[in-house]
Amino acid sequence: MRHRWTAVGLLGSGLLLAAPPPEVRSARLRVPFRAPGEPLEAGDVVVKVNGAAAKVSRLLRPGDELLLLIAVDLSGDLTLVDQARETLLKQVEALPPSVKVGLLRAGDELRVVEEPGASREALAAALQALTISARPGLLNSLEATQQLADSIAAKAQVRVATLWVSDSNVARYREDYTNPVVNSSDAGDMSRRFPEGLIQERIRQLTASLNRGETPVSLVHLQYQGDRLNTAYQTGLNDLVRSSGGASEFCRSVAEIPAAIEKAFADLLTQYTAEVEFRPTKTKQLDVAVETGDRAVQFRARRRLVDVTAKRSTE
Repeated sequence: MRHRWTAVGLLGSGLLLAAPPPEVRSARLRVPFRAPGEPLEAGDVVVKVNGAAAKVSRLLRPGDELLLLIAVDLSGDLTLVDQARETLLKQVEALPPSVKVGLLRAGDELRVVEEPGASREALAAALQALTISARPGLLNSLEATQQLADSIAAKAQVRVATLWVSDSNVARYREDYTNPVVNSSDAGDMSRRFPEGLIQERIRQLTASLNRGETPVSLVHLQYQGDRLNTAYQTGLNDLVRSSGGASEFCRSVAEIPAAIEKAFADLLTQYTAEVEFRPTKTKQLDVAVETGDRAVQFRARRRLVDVTAKRSTE
């Protein structure tokens, strides 16, 4: 009897040894990047996630369909607004048919002015009808814009880009970012020494939120302000945009606006999107690298694991 149970035990062990290996969870990730120059093929692009090469399953390239979301945040000088509007109209009219454009407007909530894919005539009419707002809304609308862009990219599997055009002044927001002195009788009150603390913290929070998404943020700021608080605000915006994989332009005069907007459009048209598969680790942070030989590439280097779509794989 003892031999019988021994045999059964060995048989059970054999069955366990012969069982197929457990499925391994892999993940998919969209990696937008910009690489000016001659068009790249999928074989020219190497994407690494946390140091390990990822499989590029699909590469969307310049010339493939692009959905461009133009978001405006205009609350200042009409001279700046008129110049920006004129340049935007020219750039939109010159876009190839493969580019579909939607128009958004910032405020207390993000508002869709023209749905993506509207006719060029409808878009031009909407741009012409734009008026200035009482207060800026850029900081309140950045996250919602990225979420909208990400949802479109996930469903339509097209390249998606966002471009913000803003003349925002940090002192004009509905929220008070001026970090007022808390205790006027206390000479050591930290708000006296660091008046930009509130805006820096707000932008830090926004940067963390945007790094959970995919779509890069691009920005043309129409009016550079040189006071201490706006300098901190504009520096923070520049860092936020670059950490998202986008680019920013800050204009110091009305004359600089056309070139800044034209450059932004030219950059956006060079955007690629690599769809990759990789084996995630336990870490929630993703360090992403894009290599294309000697060519300079602009992309988001850090992401969060919540950005990816997981799947089961037996590879």
